[in-house]
Amino acid sequence: MPKEPDGVNPEEQDFYVIPADTPDDIQAKLLRVVSERIPRRFGLHPIRDVQVLTPMNRGSLGARALNALLQATLNPQAEPRISRFGWTYAPGDKVIQTVNNYDKDVFNGDIGEVTQVDPDNGVMLVDIEGRSVTYEFGELDEVALAYTATVHKSQGSEYPAVVMPLSTQHYPMLERNLLYTGVTRGKQLVVLIGQPRALGLAVRTVKSRRRLTNLSVRLQQQRRDSGIGRE
Repeated sequence: MPKEPDGVNPEEQDFYVIPADTPDDIQAKLLRVVSERIPRRFGLHPIRDVQVLTPMNRGSLGARALNALLQATLNPQAEPRISRFGWTYAPGDKVIQTVNNYDKDVFNGDIGEVTQVDPDNGVMLVDIEGRSVTYEFGELDEVALAYTATVHKSQGSEYPAVVMPLSTQHYPMLERNLLYTGVTRGKQLVVLIGQPRALGLAVRTVKSRRRLTNLSVRLQQQRRDSGIGRE
C-alpha cells in the first residue's frame, strides 16, 4: 500500500491509502493528516481546501462525531460562540446549507465559512462563494458543521483534497459505488484512512441498483384493460 504523505514528494503522487487497525487509530491519523501533513506537504488549507467524507452520520467515525473533533482541532479558540439545534458555531467554522432557501439564494449542499457571530443582534454571517449570507439564530437549523460530510451529501461537489475514513463500523454502507463517489470528489488529492478489511469490502461489494417493479408486465396489462393496441 502507498505510504502516508509524510516524506513524499507531492508532485509524485495524489492518492494515498493509510492503514489503521481500529476506529481510534483512524481518528488519530485522520486528525493528524488533515491538520498537519496535508497543509505542510501540499500547501492546502485544512479548513477551506480539505474535505473529510465519511460513509455515515452515526458512530465514532460518523459525520457528527468527526465534525466535533475537527472543530476542536482546527478552530478551538474562536469567539464568540453560539449553540443552536445541536451545533456550536464560531467565526472561522466551516458550515453547509442543508435545505434550499430561495429567499437567501442558498441551496442544499452549499458550503461556506462563518465570518461573524453577533449575539447582540442574534445573527450569524456566513461567506458562501464570496457572498455574505445572514442567518438569524432561529434559522440555524438550516445549516450544520461541514468539516465532515457524508459521501451521499457530497454528490455533485468537488474539493481540492478529500480524506475518507473507512471502518467495518461503516459495514451497511461499504460498497464500490460509495467508494467511487468519495474518491472522485477530490480534484488534487485523495487520502483513504482505514482498516484494510473495510476497504476490501467496499471494493468487492456491488449492490444491485435494479428496480424490480414489473413495469413491463403492468404496462401490458394496462394496454389490454384500456383497449390500446387492439385492432
